[in-house]
Amino acid sequence: MTVSSPRGPNEKLGTLLSLAGISNAGLARRVNDLGAQRGLTLRYDKTSVARWVTKGMVPQGPVPHLIASAIGGKLGRPVPLEEIGLGDTDPAPEVGLAFPREVPEAVRTATDLWKVDLENRRGPGGGRWSDSLTGTFSVAAYATPVSRWLITPADGSVARDATVVGHGGSLLTAAASPAELSSYRVGHADAAKLREAAQEARRWDSKYGGGDWRSSMVPDCLRVEAAPLLLASYSDEVGRALFGATAELTRLAGWMAFDTGQHEAAQRYYIQALRLARAAADVPLGGYVLASMSLQATYRGFAEEGVDLAQAALERNRGLATARTMSFFHLVEARAHARAGNAGPCAAALAAAESWLERSRAGDADPAWIDFYSYDRLAADAAECFRDLGVPAKVRQFTREALARPTEGFVRSHGLRLVVSAMAEAEAGELDAAVAAGARAVDVAGRISSQRTREYVIEMLRRLEPFRAERAVRELEERARLVLAAPA
Repeated sequence: MTVSSPRGPNEKLGTLLSLAGISNAGLARRVNDLGAQRGLTLRYDKTSVARWVTKGMVPQGPVPHLIASAIGGKLGRPVPLEEIGLGDTDPAPEVGLAFPREVPEAVRTATDLWKVDLENRRGPGGGRWSDSLTGTFSVAAYATPVSRWLITPADGSVARDATVVGHGGSLLTAAASPAELSSYRVGHADAAKLREAAQEARRWDSKYGGGDWRSSMVPDCLRVEAAPLLLASYSDEVGRALFGATAELTRLAGWMAFDTGQHEAAQRYYIQALRLARAAADVPLGGYVLASMSLQATYRGFAEEGVDLAQAALERNRGLATARTMSFFHLVEARAHARAGNAGPCAAALAAAESWLERSRAGDADPAWIDFYSYDRLAADAAECFRDLGVPAKVRQFTREALARPTEGFVRSHGLRLVVSAMAEAEAGELDAAVAAGARAVDVAGRISSQRTREYVIEMLRRLEPFRAERAVRELEERARLVLAAPA
């Protein structure tokens, strides 16, 4: 994973290693560990590092960024690639992390991300989500976007006259020529078309998982349909609608990447979705993006940061979001509190979620993207909260309530609930019920493309290990391993 042609000694890297007090072997170990955290198998040693320093050998892919992270962690500050003499390496891992202050730059940043994702999927092994966007997942990358959104959740006028401002960069598609772009005026029908695409993609995602082949429609739609529209002409009113629809699609692209285990790509899509939501002046949608960030942070083990992200969504949406939307934000907050072991705050957040949901009415102006949320989802997440807090009786109670309600069209959610049910029944000593729920969960995992569901199943098998003497458990384990061995 290192470029073979030397460039001469990398004195900058050598100097910074000395300053940080890191040996060659120590840097190799840190880089390998950081790679493992991101699902990469790296086998660098002190000789590898010596080649980087004395011969100027350049590691490929995300490794320069891992080197910077390793040294930065020891120094206690960010270390840019230029400081370690690797500033001319592949910039892809940095794409999509910026949260520009101005709208034109925000458009460029988002479309650059879509372009990199397209080029990645066309490259060797294309088809998997954003393998080239594997620099580093860092929950700290959310700090600037969240603070800027909290300070200014809505931009001023976003009206654009392409005949005056020009094109602001090259198009990602040949679908429109510069002349056509300058003369085209976006209308509400264009934005509506994107929203319809987002609704359809949400249905596919819930039914088949984020890795289903149809999921490629989302980044393709962003590149082919949304990007040219953002570079055309539109009034402020139409522009708001356009940015809102594009933000929905971008958040969904992030959610699908998250579901397939591509957390670095998901983080970039979420940041751009939040920026686009600000251009749309859609504060509830921005809150929904923050809730998605919170779920990812919590899932990745950054529960306290997950609390902060959920509370940011709540704080800006008081008096703006509908009751059902506020309920969901409180539920996400509860999930983070539970993973952090904060039993009291978790209980308070769950109570708030239930109270807000009870206030919701059929005639409320709920956004389309919250249509998945009802009491069964609240019950399912409450079960996971009590699982994290170690209250098995509550886990069984809420899981049974969640499974008692119809989940047509939400196949993945049903599978996750079955896994949680299996673990709760096993902990309660109800082995037959645990195996039955586990078998149904494995069936679901085999029908959808969701790395997250697979990881839930793996955790279920781990919880069932004390019962491996039972034949039914061994059979379930064998059945599950066959499903897990199949391509995602």
